[in-house]
Amino acid sequence: MFLERRASTSRPLQWAAPLIAVGFTLLVTALLVVWAGAPVGRAYATLLEGGFGSRFAWTETLTRATPLILTGLAVAVAFRARLFNIGAEGQLYAGALAAVAVGGAHAGVNDGAGFALAPWLLFVLMMLAAAAAGALLLLGPALMKARLGVDEVVTTLLLNFIVLLLVSLMLDGPMKDPAAMGWPQSVELQGDLLLDKLVPRSRLHSGLLWALASAVLLWLLLNRTTVGFEIRAVGANPRAAGFAGVPVLRTTVVVALLSGGLAGLAGAIEVAGRASYLTLDMSPGYGYSGIVIAMLAALNPLGVVAAAIFIAGILVGADDMSRAVNVPTYIADVIVAVSLLSMLVASLFAHYRIVLRGPRHAR
Repeated sequence: MFLERRASTSRPLQWAAPLIAVGFTLLVTALLVVWAGAPVGRAYATLLEGGFGSRFAWTETLTRATPLILTGLAVAVAFRARLFNIGAEGQLYAGALAAVAVGGAHAGVNDGAGFALAPWLLFVLMMLAAAAAGALLLLGPALMKARLGVDEVVTTLLLNFIVLLLVSLMLDGPMKDPAAMGWPQSVELQGDLLLDKLVPRSRLHSGLLWALASAVLLWLLLNRTTVGFEIRAVGANPRAAGFAGVPVLRTTVVVALLSGGLAGLAGAIEVAGRASYLTLDMSPGYGYSGIVIAMLAALNPLGVVAAAIFIAGILVGADDMSRAVNVPTYIADVIVAVSLLSMLVASLFAHYRIVLRGPRHAR
């Protein structure tokens, strides 16, 4: 018995892989719910109702989905080029830190020439600074991989912890809000720099539109442009792509700037849309969840939107399920983790099949 690569992978099989992964995940989670002594049907019904069953539930789910879409896109475009970016969490915090440094430190303060920067200009600079911070944070590991062969999984993962320590240092030091009564947080952004609310009396903000637009633009880039073809070619086979004339190093740099920029933008949008200031616990793991979302979406930017909404609904609905049937909210983390493992296995069998007979040897 051995694995044999399929001659071609049908589109229905590719579409079925995420559905099979989600179904298997829910089956495994059902066993854990039973083990906890709770009724499975009621637990799942409460989970879905908490995430999607009301206007409030939908606004909370979409609010949570906004940074997940952007980190999912960041991972998807990087993985498409075989640049395994595990550092979206650090890039998100780097973007948030840069946004607060520009917007929080200078909002309402004149620029030294006797006049204050216009809010719209300051907002643009804030978003650009966030995207640049995330992009530059990934550019280093990307160049180290391209030039020196350094494993980017290790470097991007370790940079997450370095960035978090830097954020902690800044929030306890020069960027600490003196009016926060000792709590380590940054100065709040002024109202002119905050994103508008999409639904009154909710936390849903226009950052969702930024995320959706990013997904559409990234899909167009990957599927309708020469740059997108080069990214897909490098992801399929870097050596063959280089032999065919594709600029592998330049493509790697472009992917790093895109991926890190999207993750950094997620941090700025989370600050400007939801929190209005930066804290060390701003993200409950959006960067790591982006890996799961990208894999569930099969690295398709439009699929990332659906996967992010699904994961966000699970995370939001887990609170209601915990209160209703006394199941720990950590079940949501289990669902996210098992979803990733299930999708990896489903993707494996979408491209390979099990052959029971022994391999035929060449004569």
